[in-house]
Amino acid sequence: MSMHPHARAAGLMLASTLCFGVMAIAIRLASQTLNTLEIAFFRNLFGLLAVLPLVLRVDPAALRTQQLPRYFIRCVIGIFSMLAGFWAIGHLPLAQAISLSYSSPVFVTILAALMLNEKVHARRWSAVALGFVGVLVIVRPGSTEFSAGTLVALAAAVLSGVVAIQIKQLSRADAANTIVLYTYLFWVPMSFVPALFVWEWPQGIVWLWVIGAGLFGTGGQVLWTHALKLGEVSALTPISFIQLPLVALVGWVWFNETVDVWTWVGAGIILASNAYIAHREAVLLRRHATNAPVEAAKPGE
Repeated sequence: MSMHPHARAAGLMLASTLCFGVMAIAIRLASQTLNTLEIAFFRNLFGLLAVLPLVLRVDPAALRTQQLPRYFIRCVIGIFSMLAGFWAIGHLPLAQAISLSYSSPVFVTILAALMLNEKVHARRWSAVALGFVGVLVIVRPGSTEFSAGTLVALAAAVLSGVVAIQIKQLSRADAANTIVLYTYLFWVPMSFVPALFVWEWPQGIVWLWVIGAGLFGTGGQVLWTHALKLGEVSALTPISFIQLPLVALVGWVWFNETVDVWTWVGAGIILASNAYIAHREAVLLRRHATNAPVEAAKPGE
């Protein structure tokens, strides 16, 4: 008996979430002996090797693009986001780093209004404001618990939001496989340059961690893409929140990390904001699908 598409989508999203969680754990383990600049290179290298067999199955003509300058800019910003995010995973408590990474959809909403001229209504702006409250609860600027490292994690989330907007722009002309291929082809040499300044060869089991970061990171992206093709964002987004207790548990058991109550409160606020933003996106997409035959869709409605 075949599985219902919604059940398949939920299963794929759960698998994607677990992959991203394992990737974060692998990065943290590797960062105990390697600089995160080097870990980012290996993540991209092994990610490219993992994705090539999938991409090269398609018609080569479908991989051509007229947007190489845009890919270059997108990948430069993406590398800075990745380096900042990897640094946060390697130096902050895992739960705190992952919690702040979940603030990215908040910045995507803002950037969509600024860069794509999308119309964002009051309810989504309220969700954005709620997300910022969650960020402030975690970061707590001006308090004795404030750590400058949280700003690095926040910068990664902002840049990730910029990348999401750029991918949306690129996808208007190019297929998903094209975007994935050119992203990795740019990312590998771009991440290799900073890695050279801190280079040392991984030793022993560290190879397992850097290979795992590449394979699970790429696996998570592929599964996430397929999940969103089958199911609705509003239904699938809450499943991705499972990553937070997973990495928090690993941080406590393996790295002796404790998570203060304010991080959990802030994370809960951010996740609630994300869930509502995803819900509104799904409502607007359904409205566009209903109205498409009779009127042209307005950007961001």
